[in-house]
Amino acid sequence: MDALELLLNRRSQPRLKAPAPQGDALKNIMQAAMRAPDHASLAPWRFIVCEELGLNKLGSIFEQSAIENDKSEKEIERAPQLPLRAPMVIVAIAQYKEHEKVPRVEQIASASCAVMAMQLAAVAQGFNGIWRTGAYAHCELVKAALELSSDDEIVGFLYLGTPAFEIPDKPAPNSDAHFTFWR
Repeated sequence: MDALELLLNRRSQPRLKAPAPQGDALKNIMQAAMRAPDHASLAPWRFIVCEELGLNKLGSIFEQSAIENDKSEKEIERAPQLPLRAPMVIVAIAQYKEHEKVPRVEQIASASCAVMAMQLAAVAQGFNGIWRTGAYAHCELVKAALELSSDDEIVGFLYLGTPAFEIPDKPAPNSDAHFTFWR
């Protein structure tokens, strides 16, 4: 798959099954993250790769968050199952590093670019995924369980695996409404 085809046709895949990327495929995904735009070479990110029992550990953190945040019984029951929707979940963290020329927002954007690079690398190798956030990404209890500092942010949970079904073709979105040209 060439790069332009990948960029123009990438779509999230919410239904994933085993296998997850392993070996060289996973190393390529990790290396793609390291190539994200990174002003001052700060590498303002940290990633936690959850598989097998790690998915259960992440689910337990979600469950505790649901309990502590007075979620409904249904949400509490569902919480530990959320990471099990894929054989791998990569927790993507923007790890802020104070710098006079690189504001926090730029470092969060850099970590976000790393997530996009990882998903593209997965797709390029025959895998797929979906980048999710939601309440658990913003929960202080989840952040504490993952040992984030007060300045750090969870920019997402990248669910990765093998597509469970072929995604139907979708027309290309119209970009005209989103671009203004100054000439």
